[in-house]
Amino acid sequence: MAARESRMLALGTPAPDFALNDASGKPFALRDFAGAKGLLVAFICNHCPFVKHLLDGLVQFAREYGPKGIAIVAINPNDAVAYPEDNAQNMVRIAAQKGFTFPYLIDDTQAAAKAYQAICTPDFFLFDAAFRLAYRGQFDASRPGNGLPVTGSDLRAGADALLAGEILGKQIPSIGCSIKWKSGQAPDWA
Repeated sequence: MAARESRMLALGTPAPDFALNDASGKPFALRDFAGAKGLLVAFICNHCPFVKHLLDGLVQFAREYGPKGIAIVAINPNDAVAYPEDNAQNMVRIAAQKGFTFPYLIDDTQAAAKAYQAICTPDFFLFDAAFRLAYRGQFDASRPGNGLPVTGSDLRAGADALLAGEILGKQIPSIGCSIKWKSGQAPDWA
């Protein structure tokens, strides 16, 4: 499995707007998360071994940090035609199986992934209440096969700093599978 690192956008970057549907057709937009103390935008998919490795940890993070005011939205940017495991039916199945407490949205046009300059799955972007980027980086140092436990320690530290009105100093890029761009749709920086 070829791994890619996230781009590490500049802290303070405003969250790009999005208007996406979940697999049932329910629409969500950035403005729907106004009023939260923070918003985690997680680019994930169903088939990536890096995502599968930490998915239970992400669900646990959502259960712990949702009540603290951190809203979460997951976005699947992959080409579901070329990668059928990432299709809407499988998104519904994974969300139910794992007990998602957050929306799991389809980025069929891949416009949201491009706007956020997402590179890999998983790719995490944590914004403050004003939708300014406060953390972009790895969930933790655990990877498939490296023997380290999935703790979410890096993302938790970023979220704790945000809730305390601070910015985490050291942020390490996320690592995962390259986003599966539709033919001819990959941006120059991908």
